Amino acid sequence: MRELTYRDALREALREEMLRDKSVFLLGEDIGRYWEGAFKVTKGLAKEFGDERVRDTPISESGIVGVAIGAAITGMKPVAEIMFGDLSALAMDQICNQAAKICYMFGGQTNVPLVVRTPFGAGVNIASHHSQSLEAWFMHTPGLLVAVPSTPYDAKGLLKTAVRSNNPVMFFEHKLLYPIKGEVPEEDYTTPFGVADVKMEGEDVTILATLYMIHKALAAAQELRKQRISVEIIDPRTLVPLDKRTIVESVKKTGRILIVTEDCKTAGTSAEIAAVVAEEALDYLDAPIKRVAEPDTPIPFSPPLEQFIIPDEKTIIKAVKEIL
Repeated sequence: MRELTYRDALREALREEMLRDKSVFLLGEDIGRYWEGAFKVTKGLAKEFGDERVRDTPISESGIVGVAIGAAITGMKPVAEIMFGDLSALAMDQICNQAAKICYMFGGQTNVPLVVRTPFGAGVNIASHHSQSLEAWFMHTPGLLVAVPSTPYDAKGLLKTAVRSNNPVMFFEHKLLYPIKGEVPEEDYTTPFGVADVKMEGEDVTILATLYMIHKALAAAQELRKQRISVEIIDPRTLVPLDKRTIVESVKKTGRILIVTEDCKTAGTSAEIAAVVAEEALDYLDAPIKRVAEPDTPIPFSPPLEQFIIPDEKTIIKAVKEIL
């Protein structure tokens, strides 16, 4: 099977959906002809589809999402890009109080088929305002779907599913994933929301990881295998809906779980997943639930300090051994 980068898989998904459905259009800062996107996901799309369907916007996140909501409720399928996920804070009212609630507020008479794409995560030395992982904010808002693809295959499949959905979707992409390559079919496909992917089967401990942490967990598992420790790795792929069944069944098998995420530990995504395990699989646990996440601190600009707080393979291996 051919291989594509994560970035190219996203671009291909957007292109295919724009060809399939003329109501799909893109909007965001610097996504058009001149810059073609800060991370080049939209490269070439303005030239192919024109400025009407790939719209450069002013630097106004609230404006971008507000316009997208208006377009969505009047029959369009907007895909809005927020250049950095941290800046979604500037559109929180539009996302959480408008897009997420309109269907409910109007008794289901209108939907909001909106996708908000945005890159999250640290590791590229661009400091606190451009390096956070804020998935938990949107997990906490009823009415939003939350996608966290970790591979090119899922980036394309989940984005196509998101564009075809009648619900508002927050679609998070880790910056360090853009150049990563993986197998992507040439034929049309979608990846369903709410279905986790078991990346590796094992017997001794379950590791659930998201986004870029999946790749660190897989590397850690290879090292642990040399020490005769069998690890099962689960990628939830979407946080809302969350595939609780796959998580619980894995914990029943291994008796232990380590949750690895890049967001802050307090009230983060790992806290919610730990609560699910505690509520639904407590009797099967042979050790306390363990979490590896970033400490509750702003992301440092200093490269050594930034690397110090980001979870890595050594931290994951240490945590696995502690619960074993």
